[in-house]
Amino acid sequence: MPSFDEVLKEAGEFGRFQKRVFFLLCQTGVTFSFLFASVVFLGQAPGSYWCRIPGGAELSERCNWSLQEEENFTLLSLRLVNGSASGHCERLDISWDASTSCASPLAHSPNVSVGSPRLAACQGSWVYHQPHSSIVSEYNLVCGHSWMLDLSQAILNLGFLAGAFTLGYAADRYGRILIYLLSCLGDGICGIIVAFAPNFTVFLIFRFLQGVFAKGTWMTCYVIVTEIVGSSQRIIGIVIQIFFTLGIMILPGIAYLLPTWQGIQLAISLPNFLFLVYYWFVPESPRWLLTRKKGEKALKIMHDIAKHNGKYLSPHYSEITVSNAEVSNPSFLDLVRTPQMRRNTLILMYAWFTSALIYQGLVMRLGIVGGNLYLDFFISGAVELPAALLILVTIDRFGRRLPFAISNFVAGIACLITAFLPEDIPWLKTTVATLGRLGITIAFEIVYLVNSELYPTILRNFGVSLCSSLCDLGGIIAPFLLFRLAAVWLELPLIIFSILAVVCGILVMLLPETKGISLPETVEDVEQLSSPYGKCSKKRKHRDTNSYI
Repeated sequence: MPSFDEVLKEAGEFGRFQKRVFFLLCQTGVTFSFLFASVVFLGQAPGSYWCRIPGGAELSERCNWSLQEEENFTLLSLRLVNGSASGHCERLDISWDASTSCASPLAHSPNVSVGSPRLAACQGSWVYHQPHSSIVSEYNLVCGHSWMLDLSQAILNLGFLAGAFTLGYAADRYGRILIYLLSCLGDGICGIIVAFAPNFTVFLIFRFLQGVFAKGTWMTCYVIVTEIVGSSQRIIGIVIQIFFTLGIMILPGIAYLLPTWQGIQLAISLPNFLFLVYYWFVPESPRWLLTRKKGEKALKIMHDIAKHNGKYLSPHYSEITVSNAEVSNPSFLDLVRTPQMRRNTLILMYAWFTSALIYQGLVMRLGIVGGNLYLDFFISGAVELPAALLILVTIDRFGRRLPFAISNFVAGIACLITAFLPEDIPWLKTTVATLGRLGITIAFEIVYLVNSELYPTILRNFGVSLCSSLCDLGGIIAPFLLFRLAAVWLELPLIIFSILAVVCGILVMLLPETKGISLPETVEDVEQLSSPYGKCSKKRKHRDTNSYI
């Protein structure tokens, strides 16, 4: 019997059916990017805030003060005894009560004496000029609690990490579309709970769970798209990244129009419920059905694909079975048990980790420059658009491995040059750093494609999920690495980024080239892929086989 790819070629490798499914699933990239970068707007620092003296609210009401007048009395009193105090994180160690004078509230305060002030740390008594506009003002993530904002992003990345393992495994065992739909439902529900969380603990718990489900939607939709198109069309996985970038560019517009963090959170979460209608439009992956010995269902889907594409399958495709592909519950050992699988897995894990670490590090480095947050964020997303276009132009001509390696080398060299450029040429430093970001963005997008092409069908979703989990680990480490090393020397993080990128460029040259090669169905197929310098095995896609169908 012919291979699955030959059946798919007769049904249409990228016809009307695949284009519809592709467009529908690409919307997942937009919503995932919303959540991925949402902390920038959910956690905006309040423009101005000050610490209220105990009893200040009651005194303000009794004296008929406006909020501005209470602030003036509070900060004036503080600065009379300590001119360097800002009033953000400290207050006078006094209390105002019924005996306090409205005209001179410090007149009868025994703890106040010029020259020997007594100050106390602020404990939950902050007053914000824009209350509830961000999670910072909602949960008092300022002063000694400011590190909790970083924790909220780390928790989200931990959710991504957990989702990669749990839902990646579940999608290989129970089906792509089932896990995709359940993940969309969970993403939406958890997002709503986050918006109305009564305290920061509840916020963190459901932000973690939203990260778990969001990762399930993103990884599963990517695998579905990859598995329903022919080998010559798999670069459409790169186009999904364009929708991720579009989400990055749309997000500042949403944040600009919605003044509160709850509104932003709901706006980025509710669209997930719309994806539930995909139950009627997106079928299960026929490749996955074959590996689970569900040939009849796979055959029905293949006939539907052919019908929508205006094609007709030959009568001898009346039976589709799996004969030699062993079906088992995937585990990490399956990814490292054989030599080629082990090499691919370790290199891909490092590539994911490096791409995420450098990408997020460069984004944060370019973003801390002041100015208009909304405009700057939009421009930073627009910089990524040429990456996908460059990939689409080069990947079919030069293959996957060479652009993958060169993009890492470009990122590494650009980071190194930026580190040693003089500070008095800021435009040049920014330009070269932007070139580095473009390089690492290309590498980041190619690793998605290469990862899905180097694993067999029975392990593909689990393999992509597990390797990409290193991306989440890189995302957790990036802010700590950037800011701690920058405290030693501002450009030191760029030196580390440079080393990581160049090493990655060297390692990816050891991966096999997958241009024009059919997706492997079994571990044996992966082991037979050509080595970068060995005998080419592209003839595999032309041979007759009954290994899978």
